Amino acid sequence: MAGVNGKKVLILLDDFYNELEFWYPKLRLAEAGADVVVAGPEAGATCKSKVGLPAKADVAFGDVDADALDGLVIPGGYAPDRIRRSKAALELVRRVHELGRPLGFICHAGWVPISAGILRGRTVTSFSSIRDDMVNAGANWVDEPVVVDGNLVSSRTPDDLPVFCPAFLDLLGRG
Repeated sequence: MAGVNGKKVLILLDDFYNELEFWYPKLRLAEAGADVVVAGPEAGATCKSKVGLPAKADVAFGDVDADALDGLVIPGGYAPDRIRRSKAALELVRRVHELGRPLGFICHAGWVPISAGILRGRTVTSFSSIRDDMVNAGANWVDEPVVVDGNLVSSRTPDDLPVFCPAFLDLLGRG
C-alpha cells in the first residue's frame, strides 16, 4: 500500500490478548510494508492470548520513543485491562495522540485510551459492554463496524477487522 512502506507502527501486548485482534492487524500491517514493533510489559516477554496462543514483545512499554512512531494499535481481549495499569503504556498512547498519529483500538481496547484521558469529545465505538465506560470518559459512542474520528480508528469486535485494517492503513498512508 502506497505511503505505508517503512512506517513504524507499535502494537501493544499483554497476557489475555485477543488473538485475532493482535495477529490480523500485525500481519496486514507487515504485508503492507509497515515496520511493526510489539511492545509489552517487558522486552522479550511472551504473552499468551485468551486461548493460550503465544506472542513475543520486542520491546518494553517504557523503552519506546513515541515520537519515532507513525502509528499505534491496541488489540482487545482482557489485555487492555492490564495495559492500562502501565504508566509507560498510557504515556505512549497520550503522546501518539498528541502528535496526531493514527491510533487504533478494537473491542475492549477502548479501556486504554479511556485511562489515557484522550476520548473526551471524540466519536468512537467498542464492544458494547464498555459503552458506558466510553460515554463516562466523555466520548460519543456509536454502534458502527469502524469509526474514524481524526486520528482515532475504533472497531467493535474481531468481525470488524476487515474494515478496521483498511481504515487504519488508509490513515497511516496519509501521514
